[in-house]
Amino acid sequence: MSAIFFAELGIPSPDLNLDVGSGSHAEQTAKVMMRFDPVCEEERPDWVVVVGDVNSTMACTLVCAKRGIKVAHVEAGLRSFDRTMPEETNRLVTDALADLLLTPSEDANDNLVREGIPAQKIRFVGNIMIDALVSNLEMARQNPILENNGLKAGNFVYVTLHRPSNVDNPESLRQIFQQLVRLASKLPVIFPIHPRTRKMSREFGIADDVSSNLKILDPISYRDSLCLSERARFVLTDSGGLQEETTFFRTPCLTLRPNTERPVTLTIGSNRLISLDQLPTALDEALAAPERIGSVPPLWDGKTAERILHEIALATAI
Repeated sequence: MSAIFFAELGIPSPDLNLDVGSGSHAEQTAKVMMRFDPVCEEERPDWVVVVGDVNSTMACTLVCAKRGIKVAHVEAGLRSFDRTMPEETNRLVTDALADLLLTPSEDANDNLVREGIPAQKIRFVGNIMIDALVSNLEMARQNPILENNGLKAGNFVYVTLHRPSNVDNPESLRQIFQQLVRLASKLPVIFPIHPRTRKMSREFGIADDVSSNLKILDPISYRDSLCLSERARFVLTDSGGLQEETTFFRTPCLTLRPNTERPVTLTIGSNRLISLDQLPTALDEALAAPERIGSVPPLWDGKTAERILHEIALATAI
């Protein structure tokens, strides 16, 4: 899927692709380290910038730590406080080893200080994902996905679900589809279905065409998703990115997860965590709630990249 995003967002092709592919967490981490280490040997960088919480984030950080190469971590300090999530391990290890911790929200700063990270390593720069949103917003607003699917702004619900806890259990997935069908009797529901979710629904015998008003699509583009996030009556998701995007748009968001590494979307933004048992009531409450709620967190302004470059330049000069 990365090729689609590179093309749509105008990102140049990478000079080097480690081409690790899929595998267990241990396999991916090991392969990234084995393939990234020779790159460091050849290029000898002064700094390496790692982003987020995926296996390659931690793997590249480990390589740099052993080679004495400084690391700047973008999206540092985020915590779900759930050690069963592989991403949480990646966050903890990366932040413990990084030399410059570039945080998206003030709660992330607090997390790092509690973990004993020296304050001089921490810089609050804002949310880099909002930079991508802002730079694509004009084109997203011209997107025809609403018209192509017979939708009207403010009169549909946008759904994305892919996490194993929601889609790998037949009873859970069946309950979710039942609630989506019930919701679709009140207003249209658009559900671009993740390949994993489609696979599991077919294995469990849950038909895709369960309701004419439940519009199940193949995966959509980033700009499609921005358009739907801004104009939906509300969003139901288990995605981290959509929690941030809906907060920027102030679109009500129900997140079907027990925790989030983005608590600012709950305390300031438009997000709400719900369980499967709460889903029926939460859907009804979202329909009755205001169409715009919450506020945009500080420094979610589309200028985070500029602040990141400034902080790295300052750290390099020291």
